[in-house]
Amino acid sequence: MNMDAALVLFSGGQDSATCLAWALKHYSHVETLGFDYGQRHAIELDCRAKLRGGMAALNADWKARLGQDHTLALAALGEVSQTALTRETEIAMGEEGLPNTFVPGRNLIFLTFAAALAYRRGIKHIVTGVCETDFSGYPDCRDDTIKALQVALNLGMERRFVLHTPLMWIDKATTWALAEELGGTGLVDLISEESHSCYLGTRDKRHDWGYGCGQCPACDLRAKGFARYLQTRQR
Repeated sequence: MNMDAALVLFSGGQDSATCLAWALKHYSHVETLGFDYGQRHAIELDCRAKLRGGMAALNADWKARLGQDHTLALAALGEVSQTALTRETEIAMGEEGLPNTFVPGRNLIFLTFAAALAYRRGIKHIVTGVCETDFSGYPDCRDDTIKALQVALNLGMERRFVLHTPLMWIDKATTWALAEELGGTGLVDLISEESHSCYLGTRDKRHDWGYGCGQCPACDLRAKGFARYLQTRQR
């Protein structure tokens, strides 16, 4: 295994773009992995190439470290999921206290496939943007879940993968600040312009924090985080 290589789960959103920059700072070879699972905001997948290209243009070292991009089709996940992310239905809270944007098993499946790809590619480090601070209560974003999954993957594949969660304990405002720390205002501008987080897939409305409907939970988190980030910069 290449001990200095990383595979980043890269959706095309703000969090995964920040994680890609984090990985490019810390590892000499970085590959990316996206998933097409029938998400209604599949437009996020179209953002990935521009983000990768933009990061390569921002930093010569990042360009040298940026390796192959992979996309896996997981249509079965969308087919078994009756959620607001995989169906044209109104976003709301479910009876069990979870929003209906929760796709059961999504991160478990993503990380399992990521580990399988990392196994073949000889990559030790796997980076994902899950977070317990600014999240919607998704149980597969919790630190305990990731730690348990790391144990299971290592036992099941006889490897010593390390799952990294750079955003686990920070909020959206701090995520914007981390992007600035990693790549300056150029990276903040790139993420604002080219990434996509809106659950509805809306890219015809431009806000100061980026494109989106401005009303769904993902847009709300991103907008409030960006506002707090700007306030912190002005102090």
